[in-house]
Amino acid sequence: MVDQHTHRLIMKTTRAMIANTRATDRHTGLQVARGVVVTMRLPEWLKNSLVFAAILFSGNIFSRPAMIHSVMAFLALCMASSASYFFNDLRDRKTDKTHPLKSRRPIASELVPLRVAVVAVLVLATAGIAIGFAVNWRTGRVVLAYLVLTSLYSLVMKHIVILDVFVLATGFVLRVIAGADAIGVAFSSWLVLCTFLLALFMGFGKRRHELLLLEESASSHRPVLHEYSAHFLDMMMVVVTSATVACYALYTLDAATIARFGTHRLVYTSVFVLYGIFRYLYLMYQKSGGGNPTALIYRDLSLQVDILLWIVSIFFLKYYPTLF
Repeated sequence: MVDQHTHRLIMKTTRAMIANTRATDRHTGLQVARGVVVTMRLPEWLKNSLVFAAILFSGNIFSRPAMIHSVMAFLALCMASSASYFFNDLRDRKTDKTHPLKSRRPIASELVPLRVAVVAVLVLATAGIAIGFAVNWRTGRVVLAYLVLTSLYSLVMKHIVILDVFVLATGFVLRVIAGADAIGVAFSSWLVLCTFLLALFMGFGKRRHELLLLEESASSHRPVLHEYSAHFLDMMMVVVTSATVACYALYTLDAATIARFGTHRLVYTSVFVLYGIFRYLYLMYQKSGGGNPTALIYRDLSLQVDILLWIVSIFFLKYYPTLF
């Protein structure tokens, strides 16, 4: 028989062990939750701010319904893009282990279990589609198209040279179109083309950074990098850079644009576009940046100020043209 003192000691020890196990489980749960948030790539949501281009350029920025719809479209694309990041990290978890930085990703490092990642994909994708269709059927259709496109990219298209970057650039275009559809305005073909070219510029820059960073192991991490070379990417960026600047200048000088803004002075905002591209090239070639365009914008004050000045100039030219 166990005496009363020993019984109390056993019970006390057992309760302590249970409490310690629960605390460990909670700690592990917090780590997994943190890994889920990291995999959602919240800083990358900055890309989805392109949905607000339509409300800024159309003159509806002071319309409450239009702003609500734009914010909902932004949230829908944030959910959809996070679902795409989860899906891509699931697909690439083995190759990410060979990357000096991507090996730290929660799925590649096995911090986030596979079953949790799969559930996250389904929940985020469903939420994105639901919010998109809650705005209107056109926005929901664009969000659905974005999910299909990014899934095809992860499965097939990222292995096809040049087309891989074109698909990524198309994702940026869909963001602009989603913003226009959310508030029921026609999107400018010039603006869409500018977005596409600018996204190509950043996409080829990212490929160049990966190629130089990984060197001999580049193709093992991303097989399509075997088809690229630094010289080839440099030539592509020269072409895309020139086309981007020319396209934006032509957009500002287009008769329809001048009529929409009520001023011909929009062409002067080309200075900010030109500086932004030059600054990005400087950071990429002189400071070895360009691996993550979004991170580059977050870190570089000059780029932030340039983008802010561009937005402010567009705002005043559109809403207060008489000041100029």
